[in-house]
Formats: sequence, C-alpha cells, structure tokens
Amino acid sequence: MQTKLNIFPTEQEVLQHIANYFTEIASQAVKENGMFNVSLSGGSSPKKLYEMLASSDYKEKIAWDKIYFFFGDERYVPADDPDSNFLMAKKALFDPLQIHSSQIIPVNTTLSPEQAAEAYASAVYTHFKPYNAKFDLVLLGLGDNAHTASLFPHTTILHEEESSVKAVWLEDQQVYRISMTAAMINAAHHIAFLVYGAGKAEAVHQVLEENENIEQYPAQLIKTENGDLQWFLDETAASKLAEKH
Repeated sequence: MQTKLNIFPTEQEVLQHIANYFTEIASQAVKENGMFNVSLSGGSSPKKLYEMLASSDYKEKIAWDKIYFFFGDERYVPADDPDSNFLMAKKALFDPLQIHSSQIIPVNTTLSPEQAAEAYASAVYTHFKPYNAKFDLVLLGLGDNAHTASLFPHTTILHEEESSVKAVWLEDQQVYRISMTAAMINAAHHIAFLVYGAGKAEAVHQVLEENENIEQYPAQLIKTENGDLQWFLDETAASKLAEKH
C-alpha cells in the first residue's frame, strides 16, 4: 500500500492532525472490536501528542477504558528512570487520564535484556490470542540517524524476520534497548510516523527517497502490505523531500 504523507505548516498543526487520527482509529476499533490496541513511541515528539490527547480538547472523545497500551521499544533502565519511555507516557498520558494499570503493558526491565524481550513478546502474544499480534495502531518517531523504535543502524535486529521482541545492544552508547521487530510493527492495521523539526529533514529524505539501505536507514524496514502507513510531518521536516505528495 502506498505511503501517505501529511505535511502541515507548523508543529502544532501536525500534533492536532495526528491526535485527530488517533481519535478516529481508536473510535473505529472500539466500535468494531470493543477495544483499541496501540503501541506507543518514546521521545520528545510523542510526549507532546500524549499531553494533547490528555487535554480537555481530546480526553472526552476517546473511550480510554477500552484501550490497551503497549510500547514499540523501551530503554533498558528502571521504570522510574527519567529515560524510561514508560515513565514519560505515565506522566503525560496514563496518570492525567487515570488509566488502570491492567490496560498498560510495560516492558519488565528488572529482567535481563534477553529475558525482558522474551517476556514482552509473550505478553503481546498472550493478549492477541491465539498468535496474531496485529495492533490497531503503532506510533513511531524517527531519529536523526534514520532509526525508528530501537531499530538502529547496523544492529542484528534489522535482519530479524520473526514477529517478535528482541534485545538490542547499541555499541556506541554501551546500552541495551528492547524493541519490537519490523515484522511485528508491519503487521499493524495502521502505522503512523510523527516527525517534526528541521533536525529530522535529512533522515526523512533518506528513509523516503534514498535507495533502500536498511543497514544505514533502518526506518525503511517499515512498510505495510495490507494496512495504512502515514507520515505526519511539518514543513521543516519535509523540506528536503523532492516529492511532497
């Protein structure tokens, strides 16, 4: 299926449109299946989205008690560490909306990296019975090195074809990450990249317009055959694209 680009003049407009998209997908999933399964992204860009969703403009539009929250990746740090994706989402989204803990499926970073990844894959597959992990929506960001989730350049997870969760060792940072594989992300009904700011312009161009080179531009792995793949960009992030359609 073709990738759809949504380009808006300002960061605020990008956030409003992806918040509307989130609301629409959530409402549709709840209506059809009685629940909405979403995989969240970490980082500063989605934090602003979560704060917007928790605001008075949006909180009444969504059946929050019907949503199950997962994480596309997690830093291998304690749950109360400032770098934790879970902690960021907890402060920006879960606590303000009083989301019940039973609806939140975090990565257990008290385990070893490999055990944490294995346990998270098991949690995902237990939720999606029997063995069909297909999220309604996966939210993704994009790093300035063209990574997404914790699919970093020149890491072994880039060649993992199984729909699963893996531990990722980042040699340059000397840290572990826990990440869904591209196959698990790509199975989703809807995938949305949220990217804004001039600092991301080169990475956006590389992922969308350079020849395929997943070792260098891992976010090129994200593609969908039967689902919906959309990018929400501001004009500065899209400024190096030759074609803005």
